Amino acid sequence: MVQPVAVTDPEDPRIEPYRAVRERDLVGREHRFVAEGEVVLRVLLRQERFAVESLLLAENRLEGLSDCLAALPSHVPVYTAGRAVMDAIVGFPIHRGILAIARREPLPSPDDLLSGLPEDALVLGLIGLANHDNVGGIFRNAAAFGADAVLLDDATCDPLYRKAIRVSVGGALLVPFTRAGTGQALVEALRRAGFEILALSPSGREPLGQVRRRGRTALLLGAEGPGLPASVLAETRTVTIPMSGGFDSLNVATTSGIALYELTRRESADSC
Repeated sequence: MVQPVAVTDPEDPRIEPYRAVRERDLVGREHRFVAEGEVVLRVLLRQERFAVESLLLAENRLEGLSDCLAALPSHVPVYTAGRAVMDAIVGFPIHRGILAIARREPLPSPDDLLSGLPEDALVLGLIGLANHDNVGGIFRNAAAFGADAVLLDDATCDPLYRKAIRVSVGGALLVPFTRAGTGQALVEALRRAGFEILALSPSGREPLGQVRRRGRTALLLGAEGPGLPASVLAETRTVTIPMSGGFDSLNVATTSGIALYELTRRESADSC
């Protein structure tokens, strides 16, 4: 088992990657990301595509994570600190007491990612989603309902931002994703890969409940408020979730859960 290294000085250079976490969330970490909390850490340690570089744990969390520490490669350092020292390192009260630094993998091209998916793949396309809570919630739903991948346009925020990973409960580490450039480029990549493209919008022409998945299917989601660009809606099959009394304001993460449930439920029913 890896032997934890006690840290008593918040200025210890060995824990530099953990210093001032929130500030570094904003400026980036040079191909690394932070995973926070026990559930997320356990998901991270099961993923071969992310190399864990180190852990920083509150002293009272060591015993409960003994199985994780036993499975860590011997070269991965585990630092431990008292609560006050850990808070000083991180820059705010870190109640979960569990942080890890891991290295990002290079993102594949959209064509490479999509070409490796099965013939009945279900993919989400996110266009213009700048809210980390919403992106994290969507990845959580994508993992829960078995989506095969997520494509992001360049305006959508980073799924490996610390808060997005935490809100996703590790889903952002499970579901493959990549960037596809503009919203138009995202649509074109899906089309090249043989996907039927459903664009979800309050103004959609068909109720989502009437859609039957046949082969590769992609569901596009836009930001709350502006929604999907008119150019995307004009060249895709638009669908909607009917709401009571003309109310048309569902949170986009909630919407993704409803839509994924509907699409996967109907697929299961059709296969019986």
